[in-house]
Amino acid sequence: MNLPDRITVVEVGPRDGLQMEKVFIPTGLKIEVINCLSASGLRCIEATSFVNPKVIPQMADSDEVMRGIDRRPGVTYSALILNVKGAQRAIAAQVGAVRFVVCASEAYNQKNMNMSIAQSLAALETVIALCVPQGIRVEPAVSVAFGCPFEGDVPEQRVLELAGACAALGLRHICIADTVGLASPLSVRRLMSALREALPTCVFALHLHDTRGLGLANVLAAMDVGVTVFESSLGGLGGCPTTKVATGNISTEDLVNMCDELGIATDVDVEVIRRTSAKLQSFLGRPLPSHVLVAGTRRALFSQLADA
Repeated sequence: MNLPDRITVVEVGPRDGLQMEKVFIPTGLKIEVINCLSASGLRCIEATSFVNPKVIPQMADSDEVMRGIDRRPGVTYSALILNVKGAQRAIAAQVGAVRFVVCASEAYNQKNMNMSIAQSLAALETVIALCVPQGIRVEPAVSVAFGCPFEGDVPEQRVLELAGACAALGLRHICIADTVGLASPLSVRRLMSALREALPTCVFALHLHDTRGLGLANVLAAMDVGVTVFESSLGGLGGCPTTKVATGNISTEDLVNMCDELGIATDVDVEVIRRTSAKLQSFLGRPLPSHVLVAGTRRALFSQLADA
């Protein structure tokens, strides 16, 4: 395989991982988790979202979270937004970047944002005009890129067109999201190859769920065609508020552990992530889907054997 020497891990657990939890996570624990993630070596953390708290109650304390975290130098703390109002709140909270979602399915865009795709793209232009002068990077995410629970298969050309529309607005960091876990290694290879060929000046991040157990296989398929930015969630937490089908994101500790085993640098300390996941698991009172959280790393096991 054509594996990279290094990848960038984008941690989305504090937002995408926690938003599906029915029990409210105390603000202090959210802040503690983000600070631990910062200390692990991660340089990109999606800390929260500025959305309607009636729809996503877990994110009702987003302003407090952003005020309370220790902002480590060199770490970008981003937030997800869905509209211009969210952008205004994110600017006031002094985020480093905003993630703006546009769905590759008209039905899903209406369900998730209460807007058409065309209206979302128009809002994106306004968000750029608001954020970029403030030094805040705008990162569009093309959601349900590998399939939609309402429309079925999403044509590859539609994803290419949406990514192209974002690039035409001057945006060069674009996330491609497998929102409900419908991607396979073959579909990942096809789509990411097509995107990189069509838009060679763009950097594509891949946001994957592990709904059908193909998450890390999809990572390897994407690496093989040159993708080096991957989004993951500590403990494998996550889901999707508009469908009950999408289980957790790929686990950050599982992703980092796989890279460690393959000799791919991440600059992330897997044991720090594992301990942080354990804190959340203890609070939630249920097992999280991360394999490394359960079994530990091979290196840790051999170290224990050597000390025995």
